[in-house]
Amino acid sequence: MTRYRLATKPYLPYPGERLARRKGFGGEFFELRPYAPGDEVRRVHWRAYAKTGRLYTRLETAPERPRFRLYLDESESMRLHGKLAYAEEVASLLLRIARQEDPQARLARGRPGAWGAGRGTLVLLTDGLDPLPWAKLLPRRVVLVQILSPQELQPPFVEALLRDVETGEALWVGRAEVEAYREALAKHLKALRLLALLRGRYALLRVGEPPLPALLRQGVLELL
Repeated sequence: MTRYRLATKPYLPYPGERLARRKGFGGEFFELRPYAPGDEVRRVHWRAYAKTGRLYTRLETAPERPRFRLYLDESESMRLHGKLAYAEEVASLLLRIARQEDPQARLARGRPGAWGAGRGTLVLLTDGLDPLPWAKLLPRRVVLVQILSPQELQPPFVEALLRDVETGEALWVGRAEVEAYREALAKHLKALRLLALLRGRYALLRVGEPPLPALLRQGVLELL
């Protein structure tokens, strides 16, 4: 039976960023320190010795138990185009996978930005369309799953009267407005994706597409 896990290591980590506060063995590379009597020979960093003529011991991050908290955005915009129902399906899948490593993982729901502080990695399911200070709100460890409909990603070039479900404002749009919207959306998606990849993982899902292969392809899930 195929098993999966959530990928949490930043896809684009900041240069020189350490991955854990505690040093130990069995995790990622942490640092080199001068060799001391009693250090295991298998921990000697021979490439450093070849360059410097001095013995160094390789230290690694101590393995940490994964912790997850999932949050489903239930804003008004998520209720359009079947996004919320599709997001609930994706959330159920991710919760089952998260609980393989963290039995205490839970799914919370609410307005965007109201997930608050908490331990572990935040797995956030949202359309990301709210004008929020995302750089301030997203924690240092996040898996961002952005869910949009095909109509939002590729709106047709037709004239229409649109109403903002969040503010109630009405706007008449034509070809010029649609082109401006597409440009603004592409810029927003690029910025949000980069921010998420610096702090963890990111995936963009289109309503209706099979979520499992899409999450695997975009690096949010990994095979065990």
